[in-house]
Amino acid sequence: MLILDESATTDVKFGCDPYERNLESLLDAGVILVDKPRGPTSHQLTAWAREMLGIQRLGHGGTLDPFATGLLTMLCGKATRLTEMVLTGDKKYIAIVKLGRQINATELEKLLKSLTGEIYNVPPLESAVKVRVRTRIIHQMNIIASDLESNIFSILISCNAGTYIRTLARDIGLILDTSCELTELHRDQTGSFNQTNACSMQQLTDAVFLWKEHDDDRALRRLIAPVESILGHFPRIIVKDGAAAAISHGAALARPGIVGIDDEIERGDLVVLESLKGEAVAIAETNSGAKKIQSMKHGEVARPKVVLMQPGIYPQTWQKE
Repeated sequence: MLILDESATTDVKFGCDPYERNLESLLDAGVILVDKPRGPTSHQLTAWAREMLGIQRLGHGGTLDPFATGLLTMLCGKATRLTEMVLTGDKKYIAIVKLGRQINATELEKLLKSLTGEIYNVPPLESAVKVRVRTRIIHQMNIIASDLESNIFSILISCNAGTYIRTLARDIGLILDTSCELTELHRDQTGSFNQTNACSMQQLTDAVFLWKEHDDDRALRRLIAPVESILGHFPRIIVKDGAAAAISHGAALARPGIVGIDDEIERGDLVVLESLKGEAVAIAETNSGAKKIQSMKHGEVARPKVVLMQPGIYPQTWQKE
């Protein structure tokens, strides 16, 4: 982080630590991680949560098939606009497959190792997306449990977002010249989140009940993470309070409004414009790289793509004409 203004301070009367936000602010831009059960679709779970919480804007990213379980990311309010930007982190799955014939575990391990790296991964016919050839990267595949008598194997898979595990299982069967049925699938990790971050739908229902029937929102606030929790992979530009106020109204970031900047930022990068309290003000695209910005005195350095901060959180310091 390059510090460009060491004298900058933030007014404690305005804004707050993202993890101290009230429920209204979390519902306006927050993240809920649900441990999806087998049976309902991702769309059904999201619709139930939307109705329970009484908000219009609640979507999900990284759709899981009805038979699959595990981490499903739900985005509240303004956070829904970040779906394509932030849910591109790597995934980790545990897949249970049943082979059509007996096979030596060592032979299967060797095959799995050969399938790591960049592979072709065509969406299955069951998928709602357009079927076309594309590539994905498999970081790791290895057997974590097996039942050789039943030809059943539990496989840990670490891969790019958007990898179709059903297709991967089919390809394993084709190479082994036998059937390979994907009988169970569990998403254990998505980006920086793992199973420990997730709640069940029953826990979410109970928290909403306490909020609506007993005016106690403490449990629900613990289940909704601030939008900042999914922005860790973006480079950052730290901005002054006045700049945060202007950006929340849609203004571009000018050089005098910067406190610090990640030194690896290049022109055209998507970055988080962040307040001195750690609040995400906006996702913006840079006009210049960090080194050039450091040498500038004036001028626009980044233009917001998605504004996340509500206007009025920080007072305006400019004069209206």
